[in-house]
Amino acid sequence: MIVLGLTGSIGMGKSTTARMFAEEGVKVHDADATVHALYARGGAAVAPIGAAFPGAVKEGAVDRQVLAGEVGRDPEALARLEGIVHPLVARSRDTFLAAARRDGADVVVLDVPLLFETGAQEGLDAVVVASAPAHVQRQRVLERPGMSASKLDSLIARQIPDAEKRARADFVVDTGQGLDHARSQVRQILRTVRDPAWRPA
Repeated sequence: MIVLGLTGSIGMGKSTTARMFAEEGVKVHDADATVHALYARGGAAVAPIGAAFPGAVKEGAVDRQVLAGEVGRDPEALARLEGIVHPLVARSRDTFLAAARRDGADVVVLDVPLLFETGAQEGLDAVVVASAPAHVQRQRVLERPGMSASKLDSLIARQIPDAEKRARADFVVDTGQGLDHARSQVRQILRTVRDPAWRPA
């Protein structure tokens, strides 16, 4: 089973690319969606986060804004939070991979926003990076509710530059030239990795 990692900086079209893989019948594990489920009422992260950050749990769920505020104020808080969340996401991912193998999947995708930043590329067969020109990225993100230029600059500063991600990728999906162009690239990636002659780098 070929395991592809999918990543991309904010506004680069990663989620759209993940959806295209899914539309081609590929099973996709979404790390962001997993975190949302862990933070929701009944989620496995609620109790340990409540113990570590007492004000961050309201009505049985993690209040992401409160949690972000606490993490932003305390340099050591992010490490504590990651120590809670990362093992739970890893457990979800391992369950997903085991189920995909049982189902006979030939290719799966792990959608990981901070893949290179967290070293999650280790053990993958190949990495796909969703990318677009910087002006397209800014336009997309600044259209989001509550977003500002300064907030966007802060988010981008915390991520590995797009150029470096592209350089480290095995495959790049350019989402800046329309959906049809991106979809054709996704299909070409799948043809490549399904070719018996292809071997991971």
